[in-house]
Amino acid sequence: MPDDATHKPYRQPAGGWGSVKSLFKHVMHQRAGSTAASLVRDHNKTGGYMCTSCAWAKPAQPHAAEFCENGAKATFWDLTAKRTTPEFFAKHTVSELLAWSDYELENEGRLTHPMRYDATRDKYVPVSWDQAFAEIGGKLRGYNPDSVVFYASGRASLETSFMYQLLARLYGSNNLPDSSNMCHETTSVALPQSIGTPVGTVLLEDYEKTDCILSFGQNVGTNSPRLLHNLQKVRERNVPVIVFNPLRERGWEEFVNPQRPAQMVTNRPTQIATQYYQPRAGGDIAAMMGIAKLLLEWDDAAIADGDARVLDHAFIAEHTHGFDKFEEKLRQTEWAAIVGSCGLQRIDLEKAARTYANARSVIAIYGMGLTQHKLGIDNVQMLINLLLMRGNIGRVGAGVCPVRGHSNVQGQRTVGIAEKVDLVPLDKMAARYQFQPPREDGMNTVEVCEAIVAGKVSAFIGLGGNFVRAIPERALMEEKWRGIDLSVQIATKLNRAHLVTGENTYLLPTLVRSEIDMQASGPQIVTMEDSTTCVHASRGKHRPASDTLLSEPAIVAGIAQATLPPDESVPWDDWVADYALVRDEIEACFPDDFRDFNKRLDVPGGFARPVAARQREWQTDTGKANFKIPKALHSSFDTGDDPEVLRLITLRSNDQFNTTVYGYADRFRGIHNSRMIVMVNPADRERCGIAKGGFACLTTAVDDGITRSMNGFQVIDYDVPAGTIAAYFPECNALIPLWQYAEESKTPAAKSVPVRITPGTVAARD
Repeated sequence: MPDDATHKPYRQPAGGWGSVKSLFKHVMHQRAGSTAASLVRDHNKTGGYMCTSCAWAKPAQPHAAEFCENGAKATFWDLTAKRTTPEFFAKHTVSELLAWSDYELENEGRLTHPMRYDATRDKYVPVSWDQAFAEIGGKLRGYNPDSVVFYASGRASLETSFMYQLLARLYGSNNLPDSSNMCHETTSVALPQSIGTPVGTVLLEDYEKTDCILSFGQNVGTNSPRLLHNLQKVRERNVPVIVFNPLRERGWEEFVNPQRPAQMVTNRPTQIATQYYQPRAGGDIAAMMGIAKLLLEWDDAAIADGDARVLDHAFIAEHTHGFDKFEEKLRQTEWAAIVGSCGLQRIDLEKAARTYANARSVIAIYGMGLTQHKLGIDNVQMLINLLLMRGNIGRVGAGVCPVRGHSNVQGQRTVGIAEKVDLVPLDKMAARYQFQPPREDGMNTVEVCEAIVAGKVSAFIGLGGNFVRAIPERALMEEKWRGIDLSVQIATKLNRAHLVTGENTYLLPTLVRSEIDMQASGPQIVTMEDSTTCVHASRGKHRPASDTLLSEPAIVAGIAQATLPPDESVPWDDWVADYALVRDEIEACFPDDFRDFNKRLDVPGGFARPVAARQREWQTDTGKANFKIPKALHSSFDTGDDPEVLRLITLRSNDQFNTTVYGYADRFRGIHNSRMIVMVNPADRERCGIAKGGFACLTTAVDDGITRSMNGFQVIDYDVPAGTIAAYFPECNALIPLWQYAEESKTPAAKSVPVRITPGTVAARD
């Protein structure tokens, strides 16, 4: 157990020697030194393996070392010398392991054998693959398919994902939620309504042509560090970078490129953000409304003075719908309301708006700081409104760039992992595989949780991930999870989701992407899609952690064959023997996206899927890009009227990717030794009667009959806006009500949770 948190502001740039030291620490800790040469030679390179961490784009001409600090940590974590064997499980009960931290569980190393939970002994015991498949299949055949959930985490390849969704539909279920439901589902709902596509419009080469970058709610230094290379080149062309984020993050401030020896020697950083604004959590709509209102006012003045117009009226007239009503809304919105909601001054918004107005081609980057709010849809669509006002969609060097998380979370959706049937070519699948797929929408993540609480889920199959830890309402969900009859977890390491057991629980260990996947036809290739819709091939280079591991496609096929009747039109064994055959199936079902799939595997930089909005073709209900009017100036569940209610942002540390915690060092924020901390504006801390460096209790500020409270947070004075506090995910998920999600998308609203903070005591770790 780490000691109390220490906090000393980090003054060094992102990257640089801090990253180098971190890599040495983690490679030694995981005893993964033999991977170093391959990391340089193979990581994110043609002929090598794609990173299992973030989904940022891979350049056609890679750097000498095409990896970042977090990508290297993920590789060391995957290729660790540590093992979690049957002997480990023989020594520890599940009840004992439930008291371990996320870090301690995964730090035990790679799982090596299939295991089954024995409730009488409260331990996992070994089971053969054949027996596990037979028992799982026997159980699945006895359920109503509507009560079975097929969850996917975002790391699985396109090949595995296609097979997995086909298994679910052949079985009779569209219950295919994935981790996108918890992060960028808001994007998938908002963008089609506005511009007719569920994905971004920017390609990597657009960064070479852009005149300005806007960023909202995205922490580049931790969540997509390789993007810093593109941003550095942007800044070297003197392109302005405008950042809106409640916390000042080092990655947006300064960067020293470890790929540049001269810069490493001098430690002279590149300034990334030229303007940095810290709106209150949930205040982004107001900030964007303020910029839009200024653009409109300046356009009015240009008309009066006979000057060049500020708005792109030709684009608006030809390509958009709804501008008149949006214009009316801007004129009606008072400046006092805008400033009060976002917490920024008008002079700040004027500076940002003037920079935006002076640029011809603008890229808008955003992350979960926009999507995980009650009005997350409005957040994203307001950002699109800003782009449309000046024609910044479908122009070289311009567009919208949602930064996705897990390495193939976007690609999974592309090949059919979706609970919404209108996103999947069911008619093609029905004809090709000679069956009648279910035609009703399945359950998304929140709906799965609701069904588990109601006792309506019989079985949960997890293709990776740490579902129980990642979802909201943790206390209730862990209690109700134990009522599930069958829980099957396909995984590489032990995590908490494996320890909250159902009546019948199986742990099925699998290969990682960087390991050689040897099948009947030889070593296999898998593929994935990055944040910019480019598809890449990946070839494992390392010996598997155990000879008893199976690949994800083999595990999916094993479950399918044990569950479904034999069918010549679905040759599972052939597909496992040669993944190229699976890619042929993907191409047949998704011909527009995967034309000549097997022939294009090694296109440098990947091959881009077509996105109609890039060509200013709008696949919307109006046939044009739509201006959307936000419902309010703030996106949070609380109104902002009660000064005792603060908005909690949950976030990741520098030593973390999603629910995987690599250690207790949040270097960029200067926080070490603990994750049970809360970052608070000093004025808010004093007003709430909490001593400096003291402890706090957080209680969700809702009145629904359920008390959600967590004690033992060490309080750190931090540069956050008044009314905003920040603490770590997933620890704070227990404070998020299941019903607090983004309207329409049902993405949990983890970026502005209304809470009250009171003096607390030291408590046991979460």
